[in-house]
Amino acid sequence: MGLPKIKEIKTLKLSELEDEILNSKKHLFNLRLLRSTRQDFKSHRFKHIKHRLRQLMMIKKISLENKNKVKTKNGE
Repeated sequence: MGLPKIKEIKTLKLSELEDEILNSKKHLFNLRLLRSTRQDFKSHRFKHIKHRLRQLMMIKKISLENKNKVKTKNGE
């Protein structure tokens, strides 16, 4: 299984992005909990979830910047 692709993330709306970010953070927390209690988990999932979280946050930042640019252009 490869790292998550950014193509599917680019099509999400802002509210969907925020939901995905929250879900990724929860999943990461659950993995940390499993690790701390020494239960079985797939350690490679840390890398995949962190990578996806960074992608989501980057796309969210870009979309917010684009929204602000549009607002400032319309306000001029």
